[in-house]
Amino acid sequence: MSELGYMQRRVQVEVAWFIALSDCGFAEFKPLSPGARTYLLGLVKNFSEVDGLAIKEIEKTTNHDVKAVEYWLKSKFEARPELVGAQEFVHFACTSEDINNTSHALQLKSGRDLVVLPALDAIIDKLREMAHNFADVAMLSRTHGQTASPSTVGKEIANVVVRLVAARDKIASIKLLAKMNGAVGNFNAHLSAWPDFDWEAFSRRVIETPTPLGLGLTFQPYSIQIEPHDYMAELFDAVARTNTILIDWARDVWGYVGLGYFKQRLREGEVGSSTMPHKVNPIDFENAEGNLGLANALLRHLSEKLPISRWQRDLSDSTVLRNMGVALGYATLAYQSLNTGLGKLEINEVAIAADLDASWEVLAEPIQTVMRRFGLPQPYEQLKKFTRGEPMTRELMQGFIAKLEIPQAEKQRLLAMTPGSYTGIAAVLAKRV
Repeated sequence: MSELGYMQRRVQVEVAWFIALSDCGFAEFKPLSPGARTYLLGLVKNFSEVDGLAIKEIEKTTNHDVKAVEYWLKSKFEARPELVGAQEFVHFACTSEDINNTSHALQLKSGRDLVVLPALDAIIDKLREMAHNFADVAMLSRTHGQTASPSTVGKEIANVVVRLVAARDKIASIKLLAKMNGAVGNFNAHLSAWPDFDWEAFSRRVIETPTPLGLGLTFQPYSIQIEPHDYMAELFDAVARTNTILIDWARDVWGYVGLGYFKQRLREGEVGSSTMPHKVNPIDFENAEGNLGLANALLRHLSEKLPISRWQRDLSDSTVLRNMGVALGYATLAYQSLNTGLGKLEINEVAIAADLDASWEVLAEPIQTVMRRFGLPQPYEQLKKFTRGEPMTRELMQGFIAKLEIPQAEKQRLLAMTPGSYTGIAAVLAKRV
């Protein structure tokens, strides 16, 4: 996603267009020999920092980055008569945005498929493993920060897995578009040279057909000078939504560490505080939250700005597009921090069980629900009066149950219930995610 990567993709697109033109059957541009094709593909495959700097040196004169790429490519034709004779078909009928937008799509394809999605998959895999391992570990829920109906640790993690899988699949499903249709999207220059040739079909083939150069994108038939960037906005919004889910999770884990539900595996020599020796801070989740926020700030600007261009073209998108890698880079750092943090977590079942045992008031919900079933008067109001604002114990709750006029079997079932057993199908949901 760097400037160097951008340069390499530009060379890739120019070479793909050039080779494809040679296969169109034009009398003026014969099919390239196998040796010439191998040489051209090698320019892409072996593109180096030295090559990138050479293009930047040419740009000092041209003051135009794509023209510098064209001149650099032509300079590589020297001593190869076959290529020298065909050099004016480099960048033939193209506007610079034909090259740029396709290069950006290729960058995003690699960035998404080779970096972002694998990093998300690693988090999802780890969370799924935790959901299964902790499926049966009952825990106290907290709604509005107050004690609430119990769940299990695994089920709460499973909730995140389901959200992340849906968000990840959305990122993966977005079609990455590219256009190669000239200065204002109408193939004007192309038709001036060969008016009877189907340039639109040719452009579609170059963009969509997987080749040794690996374009394999989706053809955009309608555009001004630039590809509209709506797909980019959709992609960046999808990544930002995924990041928001992860911010939510990072904050929750941070809280669970604070409650003692999780301990963090210690590393030899690691320091939690410069002055408080006892501390083991949840820094991985804090770093993840910070970088996810930075990523989203940039991603949301990209998605709001890029689809807007005055008339048929303005240049305000160019400098912004160069920061796609910055936005995705912050996200990638966050994914790495999250994975590191998750790898350090150890469940603290003693603390979780103690929290449950101190919260017998949560059984007010099932008791009043059973009372409703059997038609007892004002069950909610009775439990509200009995439990609200009062410390509840096993003895108090079971004493209340013992006085209920309900079938004995139901009474025994309620008497056997504990905060740790009142988890519904949480374990089942966690195990099947």
